[in-house]
Amino acid sequence: MNLLEAVILGIIQGLTEFLPVSSSGHLEIGKYLFGINAASSFSFSVAVHGATVLSTLVVFRREVVDLIRGTLKFRMNRETNYVLKILVSMIPVAFIGLFFGEEVESFFEGNIVFVGFMLLITAALLIGPGFMKDRRKEISYFHAFVIGLAQAAAVLPGISRSGATISAGLMLGNKKENLARFSFLMVLLPVIGANLLKLFQGDFSAGNSVGPEAIITGFITAFITGYLACRWMINLVRKGKLYWFGIYCIILGLLAILLA
Repeated sequence: MNLLEAVILGIIQGLTEFLPVSSSGHLEIGKYLFGINAASSFSFSVAVHGATVLSTLVVFRREVVDLIRGTLKFRMNRETNYVLKILVSMIPVAFIGLFFGEEVESFFEGNIVFVGFMLLITAALLIGPGFMKDRRKEISYFHAFVIGLAQAAAVLPGISRSGATISAGLMLGNKKENLARFSFLMVLLPVIGANLLKLFQGDFSAGNSVGPEAIITGFITAFITGYLACRWMINLVRKGKLYWFGIYCIILGLLAILLA
């Protein structure tokens, strides 16, 4: 992987991590077009995902600080309640990561046809809530778990994590203005945990053909574009205009299936 490819893939990751079009699916398609081996570039994928986690922390830095301060009071206050809901939402993806990690990694081996079909599923998730009445429920513990199930399904390349979780929340009747924040905050600990696990396992060096310069370049690019995309996505969710991304996913999914 050269530096130009790293920049392009970093931009793809930064934009698509927050826009509901599947960052993992776009990364797989990008690596397929560049002829980059998906398995040997796994550490690059982990690095750029870490960059978008950092951009999320920057965007929601005040909320994160408030949640930490409130939780450390060791009382059942608003912040503690919110953190507990985030922890509940993590249960499904933690189960998948602990018991089916190798099976999940096997999907990241350049199977573009599979990615195409998953993009079509993402399209359905994005378009579907548009036909439902707008309700304004608060996120409950049950809702948090269901949204967590959607996040667990999004470990598959082509299923948008933000699209799946926000759409699940909309179908449950949750407030639009609350869903974007919950969706982006709930992914922080799982991705940080996955990155730390890979560090401990040594996967950043073993079987990796991507140089450190490309990884650093991709990280910086993904962070900058991720920061901008995150702020944009918050406004898009409030306006309820996700169906346009559904149409995009249909087009890209069909192209991936037909041209792979």
